[in-house]
Order: sequence, then C-alpha cells, then structure tokens
Amino acid sequence: MAQRKRLTRFAWLSILTAVFTICLKAAAYWLTGSVGLLSDALESGVNLFTAVFALLILTIAARPPDHEHTYGHSKAEYLSGGLEGVMILVAALLIGATAGQRLFSPQPLEQLGIGLVISLVAAVGNGITGAILLRAGRDYRSMTLSANGRHLLTDVWTTGGVLAGLAVVAFTGWLWLDALIGLLVAAQISRTAFGLIREAVDGLMDGALPDEEVAQATAVLERYRDDGVTYHALRTRRAGAQRFISVHVQVPGNWSVQQGHAMLENLERELCHHLAPISVMTHLEPVEDPASWEDIPLNRNYELGIMNYERAS
Repeated sequence: MAQRKRLTRFAWLSILTAVFTICLKAAAYWLTGSVGLLSDALESGVNLFTAVFALLILTIAARPPDHEHTYGHSKAEYLSGGLEGVMILVAALLIGATAGQRLFSPQPLEQLGIGLVISLVAAVGNGITGAILLRAGRDYRSMTLSANGRHLLTDVWTTGGVLAGLAVVAFTGWLWLDALIGLLVAAQISRTAFGLIREAVDGLMDGALPDEEVAQATAVLERYRDDGVTYHALRTRRAGAQRFISVHVQVPGNWSVQQGHAMLENLERELCHHLAPISVMTHLEPVEDPASWEDIPLNRNYELGIMNYERAS
C-alpha cells in the first residue's frame, strides 16, 4: 500500500509538465494566431485538468481496505481513465468547431518561426513525461498513469503534425491548411478518447485478465494433474492494480483435510508468484462427487436454494 501512495509523485510530474506546456503553447498561439497551435494549447489544458484529477484518484486508490470497501479502493483508477477520455473528447469537439469556422474564413498567421520553436520545446517536455508515466503505469499496473502517459504521447504526435503542417503553410501560403490541421488533430485525439473510455468501462465491468496471464494460471494448475488434482470454474477479473482469480479444485476423496489444505497453499503460492499482485480464492471438492464436475454458475447457491424451497413447498 505504501508503494501505491508513492505513485502520486508521478501525478505531480504530470501537473508541472501540463502547466509548463500550457504556458508555452498559449504563447505560441498568441504570437502566430494559428488555430492548429490553439488546438494544441486546448489539449494541454485538458492535460492539466486530468493530471489534477489523477492525483486525487491515486490518493484514493492507495487507501487500505475499510469496512465499506473490503476489497480496497483500486477500482477508483477507472474513474480517472474514463474522465480523461471524456475530457479529451470535449476538447476535440471544441477544436473541431474552431477549426471548422477558420476553414471558411482563413486568417493570416504571424511569427510562425518562433511559434514553431516554442511548440517544439513543449512537445519534448510532453514526450519525456509521457514516457515516464507510461513506464510507471506498466510497472505498477496503474491505469491512471498509463492513461495519462498515452495522452501525453498522443499530444506529442499531434504537435508534430501541427508543426509539419504549419511549416507547409509558411512555404506555400495555403492558410486553409491550418484549419485542416486542427480538424485532423480533433479526429486523432477523439480516437484516443474513445480508447480510454472503452478501457475504463471494461474495468468497471470486471473484465477478465489478459489471455497470456490466464494461460500462466492454467499452466500452474495443469502441473498438479499428475497428483490426481483437476479443476474447473476458473474465473479472473481486474480491479485497478489488483487482480483476482477464483477456481474450484478437485482432489481424491480419500485425501485428508490437511493434505488438501497443504496442496491449496502450494497452488495459491505458485499463482501469486507468477501473477502478483493477485488475490487467489480456491474451493476444494472431492473428485468422485458428480456434483463437483458441474461447471458451477456464479449464482449456484442462490439457484439451489430456490430449487430446494420449491421442492419443500
């Protein structure tokens, strides 16, 4: 838990970078009057808002389990990713509206050279911070940091497109190209927005672990077959940085409780070793019992209770 608390330092880095780039890009727009650079500055404003929200969410997600949240607060990170996606989408709509107006009424651009240099410096700052956040998100399994990192790196690519387009405008004098660049930026960041929203919704819907991690869990379980142990009802889900596995494990009926417990301890230890951090929940069954071979649904106990009640009635 202490490790999760330290993640807030990455959010502070993102906030400082956003303030730095907003100042630079706003200055670039003020000097040039370019709608392409304006779109870049607006997106940096979104970066600042989402970085502040990320700091709040990371603070909440680091809280230990309590009476009302016995599984912890890590799922709060999906709120950050979802909000970031929504805010990026709002920025894309604003950029698109501004660029659409400028497309039909182009305006002359001024001091393009210094404006391009300022934006290039801002892009370098975003690129460095984005790479740091993306790596931290991968290392700590934090959707908040990963989303923030991907957003900043997307900002670098869109800034690159803006700079390339404005360079063409400077050489050709095609002012309408500036507005077209703004529309392309809006379309590009909309794609990023929908990706973040989809990932957040998937997390809130208890999406399963990636196929490669499920394969690792299956490989561990398969190694116990030589001891007469089998399994079914393997289920996985994610909740922010925390992951969960539940599985029904079948053993020979003549095993003692101690023998079955010792085997489960070893099994859970192996799963945790390969997939940490993860919470493993197992259910022990005798392999000879026909009922233990059923693929047990999530609400089996409830359904059995209804059936028994109906029989008694």
